[in-house]
Amino acid sequence: MIDWLKRTSHEPEIEIGGDILPIVLRRHKTAKRMTMRLAPDGSEVRITLPRWGDRHEAIAFARARTQWLSKQLAKIPAKTAIEPGGEITIRGAAVTVVWNKDAPRRPKLVGDELHVGGPLDGLETRIRRWLEREALGLFETETRHYCDIASLEPVPVGLSRAQKRWGSCSEKSRIRLNWRLIQAPDHVRRSVVAHEVTHLVHFDHSPAFHALLGELYEGDIGEADRWLKTNGRTLYASFG
Repeated sequence: MIDWLKRTSHEPEIEIGGDILPIVLRRHKTAKRMTMRLAPDGSEVRITLPRWGDRHEAIAFARARTQWLSKQLAKIPAKTAIEPGGEITIRGAAVTVVWNKDAPRRPKLVGDELHVGGPLDGLETRIRRWLEREALGLFETETRHYCDIASLEPVPVGLSRAQKRWGSCSEKSRIRLNWRLIQAPDHVRRSVVAHEVTHLVHFDHSPAFHALLGELYEGDIGEADRWLKTNGRTLYASFG
């Protein structure tokens, strides 16, 4: 359970490399120490506090570490505009956006081109919604696949827009997966789906969990994890 700290009329901010970023403070009931990270898109500094953590100490903690935050900010890919002639990534491959206002509004992937019509205004929204539908279809198919291997009944699958987690599995046997994984290579996306299906059996990361994951996932889970660790932030470079 995460609780937002009470907002004040003057929200804390921090200057990093000439940019002014808000400092967002949260309390977590199980946190034993203060932790800090940047939002995946670099839009804010996030600090998680134990229940007894002091707000002023948290702000001072961030401002004393501007050099570290600056290095983290530099690692975040620049935002990519979604525009005609531009490129987006779908399933690990670069795809060129081909726009014609008289073409059908619904995007259609043709080779390495994504054809889309309708007004230029709202182009990004139409493409994002199409990607979300594509992602959900793949997630549902792959969830059924891994559930079948694990001798489990298929569970409902939903999309997540989380900025930290790639997937989650609720105690009510529902899986949620980050739609941005549609941009990652297939083996990376499938590794996350297999991970969450494994949580339907083992709601932890015990040796038994890893053993079952190894049985379900057909690839190198370590390689997929390394890809996400190294390249995960690039999936936030488009579709702010």
